[in-house]
Amino acid sequence: MTQPATDEATLPPRTEAEKSHPAGGKDLVRVPKAGLPVALLPGAKARRQWLRLVLVLAVLFAGAGGGYYWWLRLHPALPASIVFGNGRLEADEINIDTKYAARIAEMLADEGDLVKAGQVVARMDTRDLQASLKKSEAQVRQARRAVDEATANVTQQQAQVLLAQQEYARAAYLVQRGFQTKEVLDERQQQLDGANAALSAAQLRVIEFEHALEAATHDAELYTVQINDDTLVAPRDGRLQYRIANLGEVLPAGGHVFAMLDTSNVYMDIYLPTEQAGKIKYGADARIVTDAFPKVSIPAKVTFIATQAQFTPKTVETKTERDKLMFRVRVRIDADWLRGRTDAVSSGLPGVGYVRTDAGAAWPAALQGSTVQ
Repeated sequence: MTQPATDEATLPPRTEAEKSHPAGGKDLVRVPKAGLPVALLPGAKARRQWLRLVLVLAVLFAGAGGGYYWWLRLHPALPASIVFGNGRLEADEINIDTKYAARIAEMLADEGDLVKAGQVVARMDTRDLQASLKKSEAQVRQARRAVDEATANVTQQQAQVLLAQQEYARAAYLVQRGFQTKEVLDERQQQLDGANAALSAAQLRVIEFEHALEAATHDAELYTVQINDDTLVAPRDGRLQYRIANLGEVLPAGGHVFAMLDTSNVYMDIYLPTEQAGKIKYGADARIVTDAFPKVSIPAKVTFIATQAQFTPKTVETKTERDKLMFRVRVRIDADWLRGRTDAVSSGLPGVGYVRTDAGAAWPAALQGSTVQ
């Protein structure tokens, strides 16, 4: 289908302004008669495109300005006595390991479980230790009977010594009066000396058997300790983060079974420049606000201030790129506040830590320390 040609016959007559303007064919759009298409010239198309671009930019700037104003309403300016830095919540990681080489016999917990201090999470196979313990307990009973027998022998020897003393005294009395010979007195002396020597030997045998009893008792206690150590328990209240070994695996001494997080010891490391870190003191009051709970201000204290500056980690944002060397400051969440709020302070949550450099300054209303319901 061919378009109709546009010639001077189909166009309306040109005005005097068009005839007198030499560039009228490029800047003006001539309207043809009814029923004929309009041909837009390049200059008009460019102006329309620029107009659209200007409108889009105006909308974008208006939206950005409104968003910035709203952000300022939600985040009012902080006083000079409060410094802040971003970071992530962290908790001390504790490995629950085997003390001796053994096979895992029972798994009584799994990753993600909340556990209490002293709760049994796994048991190792202790059948060999149980047998050794029974053997040691039998040796203890045998050693105790030996001690009882040696003690009875001491009592017997003490009776022999008493008899020898009495016979010696009788013979000495008779010798003095001439009714007994000196030879008999010497025999009684020898009998007394022999009884005393036998008593000393019996007493030493008691000491020997008591030492044997102590050794057997210590062996039994050692096996009991090993069996108890093969019962793996949670050392602190916390959450099991990883299960590293499975049921039936044979682990060496020190083999990892679980990795848990100590939920009673949660903190955030923030990085501050020299002029801010130098004003902070140990024990300074602090607040933590996480991205997950932006309306919750968590009470904390400063527990660590680095003595040397370090390069800022990649995960930490700074105000300017020039802040390459920063001081690490650790703010630890109050332990009393943490009780019953474990889910609200999960390890790894990003947030912002605020530190008050002036103890006399008041916290802004948004950082007064609201609580999680």
